[in-house]
Amino acid sequence: MAEAPKIPDEAETRARWGSFAWTDENQVKANEILGRYPKGREQSASIPFLDLAQRQVGAETQTQGWLPVPVIEFVARQIGVPYMRVYEVVTFYTMFNLAPVGRYHVQVCGTTPCMLRGSDDVLAACKNRGLVKGGTTPDGMFTLTEVECLGTCANAPMVQINDDNFEDLDYDKTTEILEALASGGTPTPGPQFGRRASCPEGGPTSLKAMVDANHDYRGEWA
Repeated sequence: MAEAPKIPDEAETRARWGSFAWTDENQVKANEILGRYPKGREQSASIPFLDLAQRQVGAETQTQGWLPVPVIEFVARQIGVPYMRVYEVVTFYTMFNLAPVGRYHVQVCGTTPCMLRGSDDVLAACKNRGLVKGGTTPDGMFTLTEVECLGTCANAPMVQINDDNFEDLDYDKTTEILEALASGGTPTPGPQFGRRASCPEGGPTSLKAMVDANHDYRGEWA
């Protein structure tokens, strides 16, 4: 049975993350991010700093990453604003996790286009793999969340797993993706039935020369 993500108690959190600081590599990235904004506008770096911090926590814990309170406090100090100004950002955007999650954060879109196209089958595949909404599998591999529109309605149903979108899913395709991740594989993101981006099923019916030229230029389907 999957377990609900649990926030460690304050003493444990402080002991583990109270001395959080950028790695050398991330310090370089942080300096680059701050350089994008004029003096006095450091608060504009809130979102990229929080994303960078969450990724660093993820790298240190071998998970998708989350934002302990001391890490949020660190970000606030870095940009010179009160803690609450940064906490407001963290709690507004669902891309930030306030509790530990698994190595793979499986976010299933349940909004109307995905629901009509079979998101229930996607959730069923997750359930049969041992994932429970709002919970993390005992091995720490997967956390499952149902979310609102992820913006890929034309290729519904879809899930976002960490940074990748997987589209045109059904029960079997979802199961294959989860099994591949669990075994250390790297499933190919994007449409799962050979469609080019959001072209019609079966291939583009118009502007074919432009589509082919775009593929030749980019080396991938745009």
